[in-house]
Amino acid sequence: MPVPETSESDTMTATLADLAAQLRIDSIRCTTAAGSGHPSSSMSAADIVAVLFEKYLRFDFQRPHARNNDRFVLSKGHACPVLYSAFKAAGAIDDRELLSLRKLGSRLEGHPNPHVLPLVDVATGSLGQGLAIGVGMALTARMDGLPFRTYVLMGDSETAEGSVWEAFDKASHYQLDNLCAVIDVNRLGQSRETELGWNVEAYVARARAFGWHAIALDGHDLNAIDRAFAEAQAKKGQPTCLVCKTEKGRGYSLIANKDGWHGKPLPEDKAREAIGELGGERNVRIQVAKPDAVKGARQDAAAALTLPTYEAGEKVATRKAYGDALLALGNARPDVVALDAEVSNSTYSDEFHKAHPKRYFEMFIAEQNMVSTAVGMAVLGKKAFVSTFAAFLSRAYDQIRMAAVSNATIHLCGSHAGVSIGEDGPSQMGLEDLSMMRAVSGSTVLYPSDANQTAKLLAQVMECQGITYLRTTREKTPVLYPATEAFPIGGSKVLRHSGDDVATVVAAGITLHEALKAYEQMKREGLTVRVIDLYSVKPVDMKTLHKAARETHGRLVVVEDHWAEGGLTDAVLEAFMGERERLPTVVRLAVTKMPGSGKPAELLSAAGIDAEHIVECVTSLVEGSPRGAARGGTPEWGHTHA
Repeated sequence: MPVPETSESDTMTATLADLAAQLRIDSIRCTTAAGSGHPSSSMSAADIVAVLFEKYLRFDFQRPHARNNDRFVLSKGHACPVLYSAFKAAGAIDDRELLSLRKLGSRLEGHPNPHVLPLVDVATGSLGQGLAIGVGMALTARMDGLPFRTYVLMGDSETAEGSVWEAFDKASHYQLDNLCAVIDVNRLGQSRETELGWNVEAYVARARAFGWHAIALDGHDLNAIDRAFAEAQAKKGQPTCLVCKTEKGRGYSLIANKDGWHGKPLPEDKAREAIGELGGERNVRIQVAKPDAVKGARQDAAAALTLPTYEAGEKVATRKAYGDALLALGNARPDVVALDAEVSNSTYSDEFHKAHPKRYFEMFIAEQNMVSTAVGMAVLGKKAFVSTFAAFLSRAYDQIRMAAVSNATIHLCGSHAGVSIGEDGPSQMGLEDLSMMRAVSGSTVLYPSDANQTAKLLAQVMECQGITYLRTTREKTPVLYPATEAFPIGGSKVLRHSGDDVATVVAAGITLHEALKAYEQMKREGLTVRVIDLYSVKPVDMKTLHKAARETHGRLVVVEDHWAEGGLTDAVLEAFMGERERLPTVVRLAVTKMPGSGKPAELLSAAGIDAEHIVECVTSLVEGSPRGAARGGTPEWGHTHA
């Protein structure tokens, strides 16, 4: 629905009431034009957003990434029409763009997305993550000595998420008085009333129990909202939570506080009626105050990077090399930060903690919060390294995929991967991590096999964009490569080869060492095989794999300490997906049955991924009976056996 032409002289004086009404009207207009969206959820928050943007937010829309801008995270991302309407009121977008909401090619997607709209820092819409991102932003302000404040607007429904209370806990632990959370308690969720309804005192009690300063207020009383934001700004030593009782659909009697209107745009006739009830269209413009120019705390200049080095034959766990290399990166780069989930003495990030305590953040056993906090830091320019056991990153997978949607760059390290961890048993064994990390949009997935390789890869990871994942091993393994060796991402290493190779064994990490043992055994028996270290799982080295297939009779054996689905073998298979002829035979040796506790060597054998089973598999292939190969192998894939 078009807005009547107005001149600058016709523009109304911006008052809070007019601004709030306009935010409601524009939320209706753009969702009606789109034929989809969430006007009622936007209308409940309009008064809050009006006061915040008019009186408290300090933001330069011409420089949205300026270091001293206040940050605003719309955790209830489905209410983005009210945010986009505020952008229009501030002159950051025009009415034509507002009405492009949810249309193909528009910057105004159905939930905020920084891929296309630089006015927002992060993607939201998967609920329960915005506050943790805000924690990361508030920690960054403190770290850099900057006075900006972080505001997070949350929905009441999302407070049912455990990740929200992880964030409440960590914000209090770090005494983030530069963080203000606002809960829009509009009572109605998508399908029914929320768990607590309008019991604002319950929200207040919960926030206070987590150590927050909490205020209950009428979320439509502009003066009360004003006073609450002022109180939050003045509070020292605690984060503040404003618990605002509101009405969903506020401003239009047909839908106000009525169930069944979640995610439903108004038809054109009802939209006209609603706009009339709200007093008619306006052209309110506001001048959002810009932040004061500040330099922030002086940061040390970057220094030359000196990576740790290890002697060939020395036994070093790659998780230890990760910790050593992370320390080296922290020594060289003042923008490197590290986060861990109370396992730093196992991931060895504790080495970084000892040297750089102000840039290390203990997130305790709260992996979801840890990942989102890292996102908040990363979008404000930090090189964020996140470590825990590979298995436990699986519970933060939604946060990881949303980090990719946010266009964030975070560097994940998962230790204690695979059955080779031994006696701790399957609850601690990361066996699906390669699969899940490969599925993240734009991700880089690496699996080093020795300490020097780990250090070299981590140094490159720091310059990668997007989500990176480094898989490390619990067991100490021999150093295979000199410290001078290069390991380009997207590459591989051919460790054994000859003109008489009867097959190629592809492995990475712990199974590479098993492949080398198998090579020695077969060599003694008169069989030679090519051995490839496929340390770059994504992107994968297609050229080397194709060459090996051509030169070793089209026989590839892939051995991995991972479930059969989605890991190393699937990365190899995908390297041949474009082939139409001469497809290789690919045999997969992977974990196919639930492991138990035992010695690492026992578990590798039980899974059929140790040297003995590699020898059996290659021998069977050469003898022409691949289905007899490798207990635990699963032959498949058309012309191939995977």
